[in-house]
Amino acid sequence: MLRVVIDTNVFVSSLLSRTGAPAQVLDAWRRRKFLLITSVDIISEVRAVLTESILPQKYKLSDKDVGDLIALLERDALIVPGQADVHGALMEDPEDEMFLASALDGQADFIVSGDHHLLDLVEYHRIPILTIQQFLDELVRN
Repeated sequence: MLRVVIDTNVFVSSLLSRTGAPAQVLDAWRRRKFLLITSVDIISEVRAVLTESILPQKYKLSDKDVGDLIALLERDALIVPGQADVHGALMEDPEDEMFLASALDGQADFIVSGDHHLLDLVEYHRIPILTIQQFLDELVRN
């Protein structure tokens, strides 16, 4: 089974558009098409973006939707320490290094992101970094 780390922007986008490509990625995970690898730091970032930013008010995200996503992450994802030494890999956005660390710790096959800082790397330690659509295409092939 594919092992995949997903960037926060994919989770957020999946709640903003229930039919878009990010939602399709989350639906594939719910259907057990791949194993989601995450960390406490990633879950914390998802929670913060969905509760402490302007997004909940702007897009009318319900507390239930946010709570359901966080509970799903905590219950159904493989939570790794996310402590691999990746310091300096993303000089322009060091906060995104948590995705690289989690991918290494979880022996991920892919990282999925919409963030150009990650996508510009193309791969990290032989782990391809894919756009959402590239990953959906990969799921069709597997």
